[in-house]
Amino acid sequence: MNTSTITVAETDASITDCFSIMRQLRPSLIEADFLPRVRRMQTQGYQLAFAADAAGIPRCAAGFRQMEMLYSGRTLYVDDLVTEAACRSQGYGDHMIDWLLRRARAAGIEEFSLDSGTQRVDAHRFYMRKRMQISGFHFSLRLKS
Repeated sequence: MNTSTITVAETDASITDCFSIMRQLRPSLIEADFLPRVRRMQTQGYQLAFAADAAGIPRCAAGFRQMEMLYSGRTLYVDDLVTEAACRSQGYGDHMIDWLLRRARAAGIEEFSLDSGTQRVDAHRFYMRKRMQISGFHFSLRLKS
């Protein structure tokens, strides 16, 4: 089991250190916009956490927030979850999900959820191994290009 250190990114430097990992999940991200966007999202409850290796280098990152929804009650929603490509299958994602679940349970959260792109088949296998279920479809309409 990977025993990486998980930290909530609160400083500009720690947030910026997560950019290269997040860009692997969100290739349209622009580095100069990343920090200001995360800071804006933090005012809406978003938190960014990362799992670092023994040298302190972030290898996995997760963006998440607590919210309340009519269908699920109090929910910990994971906006983003990605492990650096070269570090996959080394336990970073497992450790991150377990950390998020402990955090949710400690806060009395009723549901843990995330959306995942249909093309991310390996991620889906991972989520199902973590006992998550596919419970619906996510529909969207891009309003601005």
